[in-house]
Amino acid sequence: MLDCRKVDIYAHVLPIKYKEALYKVGSLSSDQERRIDTLETLFDLERRFRLMDNYEGLMQVLTLNSPSVDEVADQEKAVYLAKLANDEMAELVLKYPDRFPAAVACLPMNHIDAALNEVDRAIKALDFRGVLVYTPIHDKPLDSVEFMPLYEKMSQYNLPIWIHPRRLADYPDYRTENKSMYGIHGIFGWPYETTVAMSRLVYSGILENYPELKIITHHCGGMVPYFEQRILNSHDLHELRQGAEHKQRFTKPLLDYFKMFYYDTALYGSTAGLMCAYAFCGTDHMLFGTDMPHDNQLGDRCIRQTINAIEQMDINDVDKRKILEVNARELLRLSI
Repeated sequence: MLDCRKVDIYAHVLPIKYKEALYKVGSLSSDQERRIDTLETLFDLERRFRLMDNYEGLMQVLTLNSPSVDEVADQEKAVYLAKLANDEMAELVLKYPDRFPAAVACLPMNHIDAALNEVDRAIKALDFRGVLVYTPIHDKPLDSVEFMPLYEKMSQYNLPIWIHPRRLADYPDYRTENKSMYGIHGIFGWPYETTVAMSRLVYSGILENYPELKIITHHCGGMVPYFEQRILNSHDLHELRQGAEHKQRFTKPLLDYFKMFYYDTALYGSTAGLMCAYAFCGTDHMLFGTDMPHDNQLGDRCIRQTINAIEQMDINDVDKRKILEVNARELLRLSI
C-alpha cells in the first residue's frame, strides 16, 4: 500500500442530530429510513473509526448523505435542516481534525436566496471547503437561470461544487412502465444524470462564462471519459448543421471544457475505468473518492477496492500520490 495520506473527497455522513431531525420533519418514506438505518457507518462514529483504522493515512472530507434537504422538506424546513447539518459537520471537523480535514456544505436549493446565504455562512464562519448540489434539482437542469448566482459566488470563492446524481426508482426505464426495474435507476441512471449535468454546464456556456468554476463529479464523471470521440463527433456534426452561429459560442475546443471538471475515483474498484479517466483528463483532475459507505460491508469494500484500483494503475507513484492526496489538498486548500 502506498505510504501517503489518502484524502477521500466523497465520503458520506449523516450526523446523528441531523438524522433525528430529518426523520422528524422530512417527508421520508419508511423504505428510505430503513435503507439509511442499514448503513450504520453513516452515523455511528465508533464503527466508522474502526473501519478507517484499517487504512493508514485515511482522512475523509465529509459530504452529507442523500436525500437532499430540498427533496424532502419545504423551504422553511429545508433551510433549518441545512443549517443543522452544516453545524454538526463543522463540529465533527473541529473535534476530529485528524479524521475529517474538511466538510462540504449542504444547501437548501429550493430557496436560492437562503442557499446563497448558507454558502457564505458555511465558508466564512464554518470554514467549509465547498458546496454540494444534487442533479437534477427538482427536475430542473443545472444550467437553469436561477442557479447562476451560485456559480458566480463559488467562482469568487475559488472553491469547488460537488455534484451528486439523483434518480429515484419511480423514474421508469421505459415510458410504458411506471418504475425502474432491477435497480437500473441507480446503477446506470445516476452516472447518466452526472453526464447530462456536465453536458448542460458545458453546452450552455456556463464554463465559458465562469472559467474559474471548479466542479467535482461523482462516479468518475459518469459516461464522459468513455465517450470522448462520440462527444466530439456529435459536436462536429451539430456545428455542420447549425453553422457559424453555433461555433461562436466557444473560445476553445469542446473537450477542453469537459476536462475542466474534476473526476473522483468512485468506481468501486475498476482500474480499467480509472485508466480511461486518466487518459481523458490527466492526473491533475482526478481525486480519490470512495462513495463510502454505499456497499454491503458498511463501507469497507468501497475503500479497499478503490485504493487497490488506484495502486494497480499503470502510472508512477508521484501521480498516484496526486490522486490520493495532493490534488485534494491543493484544490481545497487544506492545511494538512
